[in-house]
Amino acid sequence: VQLQASGGGLVQAGGSLRLSCAASGSTDSFNSIAWYRQSPGKQRELVAAISMGGRINYIDSVKGRFTISKDGAEKKGYLQMNNLKPEDTAVYFCQGGFPGLGPHPSTFDSWGPGTQVTVSS
Repeated sequence: VQLQASGGGLVQAGGSLRLSCAASGSTDSFNSIAWYRQSPGKQRELVAAISMGGRINYIDSVKGRFTISKDGAEKKGYLQMNNLKPEDTAVYFCQGGFPGLGPHPSTFDSWGPGTQVTVSS
């Protein structure tokens, strides 16, 4: 099941955005959720993840600013991003239904188109 990220946009530094992740098909995809991002010229990286058991993980650069959540009943995941910085500019992607706490991006064979987040200084 491919998950689709949405909610990106252009925002000034210090602003906020809320990304959404939705899927068609099995709700198993929302037992675990992870958000990834990729900036031009950089490797895709894990940003935040919720495991099947409810553990949460963030990369250090977004701790205290980003909040990951999921709603299994609505089959949606979210990434609330506050106090955005220019270095957060990237295309953001979501994945779900994996074991562990945020697999390496190479784990996944397919990706949705992602959503562009641009933070101006």
